[in-house]
Amino acid sequence: MTNTSKGTHEYVDDPRNAGILISVNGELFPREKAVVSVFDSGFILGDGVWEGLRVHHGHIVFLDRHLERLYEGAKAIDMDIGLTPEALEKRLYETLEANAMHDGVHIRLMVTRGLKRTPYQDPRVNIGPATIVIIPEYKNPKPEAATRGMKLFTVHVRRGYPDVQDQKLNSHSKLNCITACIQAAKAGADEALMLDPHGFVATCNSTHFFIVRKGEVWTSTGEYCIGGITRGVVIELCQEAGIPVFEKRFSLTDVYGAQEAFVTGTFAGIAPVSSVDGRILTSGRGPMVERLQKLYLARIEREST
Repeated sequence: MTNTSKGTHEYVDDPRNAGILISVNGELFPREKAVVSVFDSGFILGDGVWEGLRVHHGHIVFLDRHLERLYEGAKAIDMDIGLTPEALEKRLYETLEANAMHDGVHIRLMVTRGLKRTPYQDPRVNIGPATIVIIPEYKNPKPEAATRGMKLFTVHVRRGYPDVQDQKLNSHSKLNCITACIQAAKAGADEALMLDPHGFVATCNSTHFFIVRKGEVWTSTGEYCIGGITRGVVIELCQEAGIPVFEKRFSLTDVYGAQEAFVTGTFAGIAPVSSVDGRILTSGRGPMVERLQKLYLARIEREST
């Protein structure tokens, strides 16, 4: 096994993934034969929506919330998924069953607008139904991701206004985040911290960002990022535990003066941040992050029974 990727997406490559079956429009294919057409809208234009899903004890965690976000995004771009949420859920579990997968699995669910007669952006040249791809893989974050602490770098790439490209859409077109990721990687960081058009902290390139100040947990207003599932759960956990939590505007000065920081995402859950732009916040995992990680794991266990 080899270590792969960086930051919250650092994982150990599992050799079992070489033999997985991938669902393409309901038909199962070996990994090397799972393909889509060069005329597919996702390939040509990045025209589609997607979800990352986590499997724990045979259950897809928070699936109802993920499907709600997926179908809301599809409606926003006027795309017919072609399956009811119930039918899509059934297909997801059939794919897991075909691979005998029950735990430590990450799923990439992708839906594009489907085939086009010719490479052109207008949806009116589309032919046929949406393309639905389900890729399940054995993929676990490295254990040290929960304690080590990530390095973040604030990039020049901003999260833009919704009238340019609405950041609430979890679309296939991710060049905004990719260019941010590249800049952070070139700076030697694990992930990019991105600002909103007004210069306030928005989110990271692939995770949501939180800080801890004087016992309070802060995250952005959410206006310039997707409606993160794990982000929302963490806010709920704080409220249930009596931890003051705020969705608000805050600046890099607030970040640099924070006692702790962390990021959230479906893959790694809650991961601590040790430094931002070279400012050391903690040497690893702080007490608030450790508390929230325990609350989150307990919530996952409840969701999976």
